[in-house]
Amino acid sequence: MFPIRLRALRKGQHISMNQLANNLNERFPEDEHKNTPSQIGNWERGIRSPSYVEIKKLALYFNVSMDYLTGRTSVEHFNLGSVLMEKNELTFGNHTLDQEDRYQVYQLINGYLHGKDRQYLEDGEQPEAYQEELNLNFDDYKM
Repeated sequence: MFPIRLRALRKGQHISMNQLANNLNERFPEDEHKNTPSQIGNWERGIRSPSYVEIKKLALYFNVSMDYLTGRTSVEHFNLGSVLMEKNELTFGNHTLDQEDRYQVYQLINGYLHGKDRQYLEDGEQPEAYQEELNLNFDDYKM
């Protein structure tokens, strides 16, 4: 299962084996062992199996659990709030979201869900007109 998941994650992000090796080496410079494209190719073909440390690096890089990557779980659950506030690279289309973008998206989703919960009262009646102020002040949020 690992070779299939690794290949799917890599291709899903439209990155080559060379790019993945370089990205891993840049993101985890403290690792004495440098990743290579041929090493990643061997993992994807199932010729070699990565070490625990390499699986952990890949899981952190792709923001998935090690269990998902190795096939122990078939569905990966993401808490979108946590994903938005983590320090991983997050993109939307071709735009990389900085911390302020992430916070604003978090606030928008939170406001939407809060408003959706208030949309109908228990007896099905429409609530009175209500609009909550949305706090988009990034300085109030500390990572």
